[in-house]
Amino acid sequence: MLFMRLIVFYQKNLSRHTCLYEPTCSEYMKRSINNKGVILGILYGCWRLLRCNPFSKGGYNPAPEKYFRLKWVL
Repeated sequence: MLFMRLIVFYQKNLSRHTCLYEPTCSEYMKRSINNKGVILGILYGCWRLLRCNPFSKGGYNPAPEKYFRLKWVL
């Protein structure tokens, strides 16, 4: 829950909203944590941040889903 709150704080106060991907990198990490758990979610988010650079194409890249699992609610 702490990681989700840190991401929301970043989105509201620090983010410049210039990500090339849809959803944004911070939203992707938040969804990954929600869908896959804290450890895997952070790993997926870090991998996404490594791919997010000025030379990437960007585009639509949804967070991985895991069905039939209890999800966090903010």
